[in-house]
Amino acid sequence: MERLNDDTKTQRATEAEVGHKIRALRRERGFSLRALAERSGLNVNTLSMVENGKTSPSVSTLQQLAQALDVPIASFFESRQVERTIVYTAADQRPEMDFGKTQIQNLGEDLAGNAVQPFVVTLQPGAASGEQTIVHTGHEFVYCLNGLVRYRIDGETFLLKAGDSLVFEAHLPHCWENAGEECARILLIFYPADRRDQPGGRHFKP
Repeated sequence: MERLNDDTKTQRATEAEVGHKIRALRRERGFSLRALAERSGLNVNTLSMVENGKTSPSVSTLQQLAQALDVPIASFFESRQVERTIVYTAADQRPEMDFGKTQIQNLGEDLAGNAVQPFVVTLQPGAASGEQTIVHTGHEFVYCLNGLVRYRIDGETFLLKAGDSLVFEAHLPHCWENAGEECARILLIFYPADRRDQPGGRHFKP
């Protein structure tokens, strides 16, 4: 019988929690498993494994699902439903999730309206947003805390090192990757143009 250490148990519990949240959001919107797979561009079997906590979804997969469900990516790891007008997050109490080579810490959990969506993102070597470029409403702010992160925005390439930042209109096709051989960390903040307008599947470019 396989013996699991505490870290592995925590990771699997996290995967199951995210999967349950995705299933609940899908059902709330009246989508079948196949319908959500088509909207998100994911394989039905892959989506089923994610919902059942049998695989750890990548950041790219979460972005596709968030857009297909018209919810912020933070919705997949929110444990409380009470919205707040002030959100204080202690450094050692950041809600976090691990997805493959990327760790996401939500700094605005339960913020009313989702007008601002701030995250600290840790990227292991080789971490990237995926093959498809990302397009959504509003603006995106990126501040490199450490390491090297490459952003490609509308055909232009920007190599961010510690202290460098980017602000851009998020309708411009963009993608990112850890461009170094060590872990990199960024502060990533989304400012949706309309609080009701979450990125949809149509915003992914091939």
